Amino acid sequence: MADGGSSGASYRWQSTFLDGSAGAAQVAPSADNNKGPILEVLRRRLPALGAGGRVLEVASGTGQHVAHFAAALPGLEWTPSDATPELFPSIAAHTAAAGATNVARPVVLDATWPPEQWRRALQEGSGAEAVFNAVVVANLTHISPWRATLGLLGGAAAVLAPGGRLAIYGPFKLRGAFTTASNRAFHERLLASNPEWGYRDTADIEEAASRQGLALVAVEDMPANNHYLWFEKGSNAAPAAANV
Repeated sequence: MADGGSSGASYRWQSTFLDGSAGAAQVAPSADNNKGPILEVLRRRLPALGAGGRVLEVASGTGQHVAHFAAALPGLEWTPSDATPELFPSIAAHTAAAGATNVARPVVLDATWPPEQWRRALQEGSGAEAVFNAVVVANLTHISPWRATLGLLGGAAAVLAPGGRLAIYGPFKLRGAFTTASNRAFHERLLASNPEWGYRDTADIEEAASRQGLALVAVEDMPANNHYLWFEKGSNAAPAAANV
């Protein structure tokens, strides 16, 4: 989970979201709860990338997701990233425990950075060209400022290959409407905690994505009133613009 703190990054993980540790491997209970349903969708959509396809995970946090996904989809190459490098040992520990050998070393990446900084950080951090076939992220948009969502869209557009996919998982308002009363209540609690947080509207995300050459191709219903938004970068997409 992200934090609106000012310690270098615009959002950082809070220790209150973690449930103890097993050595270096930190555990976020929510990540264990949703990694299975998320993987079911990734199994259907990511194999089309082909063997050796490169996937960037943004806001990897403890590393529970990337370790689980990489072990289950060994034909893809995974690069975890986060704005909180203190959690990199946890990512490494979960990856090792899962036996996943297709995970690159984690990269320091703040989603709010401009596109060129995304490219530079990923190239310098991974030692490979900053071009990916997919970018995935879970539970970032509602617990970070809107500029993090805008940065995610611009950065993903900058590093995705033509035809590449951006997948955003989390709770959203669907074209202005909350899907349940409990979602509205959670949104209000988030705003009370941090006025820059809260559920994002899928219409606003779709509009911002289109300015980056990303087209919304699917919205999948997920358990616990979450959704999975899937975008595709067009072959003639314009270069990523500065965040607005």
